[in-house]
Amino acid sequence: MKQIIFFVFLFIMVFKGFSQKIIERPIIYDSTRKALSLQYLQERHNLTLTEPSISPKIIVSHWTAIPTLEGSFNAFNPVLLPNVRKELKGASPLNVSIHFLVDRDGTIYRLMPENLMARHVIGLNWCALGIENVGDGNKFPLTEAQLKANIWLVKYLKKKYQSIEYLIGHHEYTSFQNTPLWKETDANYRTEKSDPGKEFMEKLRNGVKKLNLKGSY
Repeated sequence: MKQIIFFVFLFIMVFKGFSQKIIERPIIYDSTRKALSLQYLQERHNLTLTEPSISPKIIVSHWTAIPTLEGSFNAFNPVLLPNVRKELKGASPLNVSIHFLVDRDGTIYRLMPENLMARHVIGLNWCALGIENVGDGNKFPLTEAQLKANIWLVKYLKKKYQSIEYLIGHHEYTSFQNTPLWKETDANYRTEKSDPGKEFMEKLRNGVKKLNLKGSY
């Protein structure tokens, strides 16, 4: 009987595969974060809204440049931007945030609702869903498990939101300047990014090529 159960379980694993899970681990989202998000949308994107909601058109993949899950989560959790991020604080006191955080073993955490604006990509926050991967391109390069999790997550999001047209790496965001999707009001507000790198994005795009998502503009 035990052998039968084992082979049935093996059959399910092989032919159906494991379903990826999203673990809920929300960052602080209080009235202050909401107010600052609305202020950001107004001042940075020239959008006057009553709720800081988005209709996603772009998925942006990042790396955290922090080697641990806890360190990465703690970077996003506070509502206010820390003083060390001076290059960003001049634009808004709102802390950076992200919709999804992927640990090095491929575990996916949802840090905030997908329909709310997260501050993670200049010029495009109003329509962008963000995926952060724990690690960097040097001492802690992104893992195969993270790549597989990103592939699964992009497919999940595209199925859920047919409005999504683009998949980009953070390092590609400036290609949207001078396009209808770009809404940064300050022509001088830019930061130079290298994450998550050309190689990772090539593999990610190859893994979701059937979705026909566009790359950089």
